[in-house]
Amino acid sequence: MDADHARTAELDALRGAFTTGCDPALGWDAVRVFEAEHGIVLPEPYRTFVAEICDGSTQGPPEWGLLPLASLPDGRRGGGTGRDLAKPFPLASRWIWTDDPRPVEEIQAEIDAVSDHGSVILGDEGCGMYWHLVVAGPSRGHIWLVFEDGAVPFGAEFDYEPGDAAFPHGDSGFAGWVKHWAAGNSWFDDDHQ
Repeated sequence: MDADHARTAELDALRGAFTTGCDPALGWDAVRVFEAEHGIVLPEPYRTFVAEICDGSTQGPPEWGLLPLASLPDGRRGGGTGRDLAKPFPLASRWIWTDDPRPVEEIQAEIDAVSDHGSVILGDEGCGMYWHLVVAGPSRGHIWLVFEDGAVPFGAEFDYEPGDAAFPHGDSGFAGWVKHWAAGNSWFDDDHQ
């Protein structure tokens, strides 16, 4: 995964995966305005995807399609009032906060930071599960599933990966996440439901 450079093969695969239901691309000027307003640079190939290919889609990896840039799902916990995309996403490994021995009052600010800092929400998987693309911090460019009980990274280099145990697409970024979905792979196997 290279979060700073879009590869032609990745962009071609993204174009092929989103053949219908795409909202118009934003264009480079709108992407740069969004980035300047939030003090970030979106990771590639997502950056080029929303600028040139598609800004949201009725089809897509999440259950109800891919959200447009800067959109929040209806009913999302927290409502987005504390969101700060420039603050680093706080995790580098899986965290199931319902297993954390500390009282919830002690860790609530950390939980809120996972949902609100350093990521754009790509879509809603249902049941309070949201796919995030990290835009700031050490996990920049990686996809995370944030849900009621915790947060887990997507991709073969992590100790946990939503989806089939024989996950064939090692890229933990946007292109690998889309490729996994476009190949018809499941997000969850029996060990991770």
